[in-house]
Amino acid sequence: MWADAQLALSRLLTEELPAEPPRPEKDRVVFFQRLAMLYVRYIQILRQLEEVYDQVVHPQKRRVVRAILDGVIGRVLELKNEMVEKEFSEYHYMDDVLHDLKLTPEDLEIPIPRYFLRERNKELQERKKMLTEILKLVGVTESPEPLMAKDMSQEKAIKIIQVAERARQGRLRAKLNEESRNMNRMYRTKEPGTDAIESATVCIQKVWRGYMQRKRTKIVREEEMIFLGMAMDPKYKVPCPTEIAAQSSEASRKIKQEEHNEDYQKSLVSVTNQLRDVEGYDISKTMKEQIRQWFIECRDTTGSFPDFPEEEDGGSALIFAEKNPQQLMEEIAAKEDDESDNKPKGKEEKKEKGKKEKGKDDEEEEEAGLKMMPSAFLSDLEMENKIFEDFWKNRNETRNFSQRHEVELIKEERRKMIEEEIRVKVDEQMRQELAEWKLAVDKDKGGKTKANAKKKKGSKSGKKKKKEKDLTADRTLESLCQELVEQGLLKQANNVRLHDYMGDYSYLGTTLRQNDIEPMPSLSDVRQVLSLYAVLPLGSQYVHEKAPLIKAILLAGPAGVGKKMLIHAICKETGANLFDLSPLNTAGKYPGKSGLAMMLHMVFKVARLMQPSVIWIEDAEKMFYKKVPKEEKELDPKRLKKDLPKSLKLIKGEDRVLIVGTSTDPLSADIKSLCKMYSKIILIPRPDYGSRCILWNRLIRKQGGDVTRALDLGSLAKISDGYTPGHMVQVIQSIVTKRRTLQQANRPLTAAEFVAPLAKIDPVFQEEEEALKNWYAKTPLGKKRIKAATGKEEEEAPVKGKDAKKKGKK
Repeated sequence: MWADAQLALSRLLTEELPAEPPRPEKDRVVFFQRLAMLYVRYIQILRQLEEVYDQVVHPQKRRVVRAILDGVIGRVLELKNEMVEKEFSEYHYMDDVLHDLKLTPEDLEIPIPRYFLRERNKELQERKKMLTEILKLVGVTESPEPLMAKDMSQEKAIKIIQVAERARQGRLRAKLNEESRNMNRMYRTKEPGTDAIESATVCIQKVWRGYMQRKRTKIVREEEMIFLGMAMDPKYKVPCPTEIAAQSSEASRKIKQEEHNEDYQKSLVSVTNQLRDVEGYDISKTMKEQIRQWFIECRDTTGSFPDFPEEEDGGSALIFAEKNPQQLMEEIAAKEDDESDNKPKGKEEKKEKGKKEKGKDDEEEEEAGLKMMPSAFLSDLEMENKIFEDFWKNRNETRNFSQRHEVELIKEERRKMIEEEIRVKVDEQMRQELAEWKLAVDKDKGGKTKANAKKKKGSKSGKKKKKEKDLTADRTLESLCQELVEQGLLKQANNVRLHDYMGDYSYLGTTLRQNDIEPMPSLSDVRQVLSLYAVLPLGSQYVHEKAPLIKAILLAGPAGVGKKMLIHAICKETGANLFDLSPLNTAGKYPGKSGLAMMLHMVFKVARLMQPSVIWIEDAEKMFYKKVPKEEKELDPKRLKKDLPKSLKLIKGEDRVLIVGTSTDPLSADIKSLCKMYSKIILIPRPDYGSRCILWNRLIRKQGGDVTRALDLGSLAKISDGYTPGHMVQVIQSIVTKRRTLQQANRPLTAAEFVAPLAKIDPVFQEEEEALKNWYAKTPLGKKRIKAATGKEEEEAPVKGKDAKKKGKK
């Protein structure tokens, strides 16, 4: 499997890194098709490599696979970002690409690497333990709230009394009826005649024969359905021996991986120490001899001793490169010239340079069409692919059946590291030695060397960056966590996964777009987008640093579509901490400007120290209200409006911190400030027909109900158009109770039972959905999409240069 994945990857790399750069593509549709094809092929490789990394036991192979896997994840994210910029939409429909590659919609599912949680299992367990202990402490110290009588209307109070009274009367009536039946049985003492006995036996026979025939008919029908392949054989529902064996082998494989990794880590330490003791002296000796030889050669060719290369430029590593002394001296001199050129010049020179650069840019813009953006991962992927081909592709491992680490490979890796360590020490010694030589041999040039040294010292001084003040420098991480938990700002995520967010693939997306109809995304599309924007970057540090940086995401949609569930799923998939900075949650906490600054400082500090972290803002529109409602003025929902965007700017590539906002009513917010805060806005619609079928089926089963032929799921899905998954859960919980599950054997569930409770709930009407779509069209990406659809974007594209600048000035 690894070899197949590497073969497919090498083919893709040859396509993406040709000898000559490809010509720009003028047709946007053709260019997007190329991107979509690359995206789908990279996902297939990602799925294969994720499986390989999970199954391989060899520790050194696992490191190579991990590096390639991270590179492929990064490339997928880059392609997704490029597709969004070229199609002006967060959702893409690739039915034609799937058809061409003979793939199914399941093959497009983004796999979430299992190592996100497995390799951090101990850390996550410790964190969970710490949070539970803090929660216990908080629960013990908190004083119980005094019981307060709730306000109740007169009608509600009368209704409660009526229910209680009627229940009491019903119980009394039932008791009296039972007593009267018992009295009647006592008075029936007459012996039955022969006619009565015969009629009773006939009645019993009828009932029994009817029951037996129905049972036989049911068995015959089930056998027929199994034969036709429309039902599963009961023997396959029970875990078969092969499944049990696979589960046990998986468990043993995990144990082996951990054991082999521990042995590898121990071997790294022992081999490094051994190499340092045995070969360290010889390495330093040869290095010194080579550097002295270089001093003498430079003295012979140039007539004077050279300047030793600075540590920033690579030190003696430049000397060991395959260059003669003259070339090396020229290279050092050229670097010094470049540094002097970087100094600020006169206005005239700047203007001339600016004009030349502008002219070049205009020429490039005229020639350019649609090009692939430069990638931060392709070079690393090419290097890792070469390592695979050089070391692992044709390696004979007949003697390493147990797949333990190979000591020779460790020696090769560690030897380079030790050489680097020794080189730094040798450089310091040789700099002193060179200075002594210069003083001894070139006494007349001693002043110049001092002057050079002074210059170098002066050149190091630069502008100092302002550091952010640490307001809690004297406090431990545990104390900060405890305070945040006490204030309800740090919470435990619910145990839900991303695959629990169920939904079907949108099969008509491409067809609708070809007919100039913008399709509404399915719940499956939403799940895919969040996997790419949130889960994959938060799960890997390497990917987060190099991939396109996403700091904040807004999930907008009607109530009940699963926005809160998605946030908890992101936290569970990546092992992230959940911070709650919702306007209602922060109301009344940390009052004043200093209190607000302290709250944000604590949250972001703990989020960085315990990364990955998700900062959740429920009802995000309240922070950017156009007009604050009277009933919410006391809560001051807009208190974070100015300070939170400032904290957001401080998030860098190495900080795995993501802000996720959820909004049910984004129309009430100022759209400009909302879009400025959230770089990605994801619209979550009500579920389509396919998604509703899946939701009804799985939610009923999850609640303990049996989905039989009597339950018409198709009709139920059709009736429930406009209802959200939250509404469905509410209805199922009210119908499929413990008592109802016990009655299923005699009275199976039917669609009619779910209609009455559904009718009591208001659905998401078409007008509400249209209002959300119209609002989304006003966002930056929505505007670009409309321009592209109307053809204005193509007209405006060639108008660049002077005209564009004039527009900008206006």
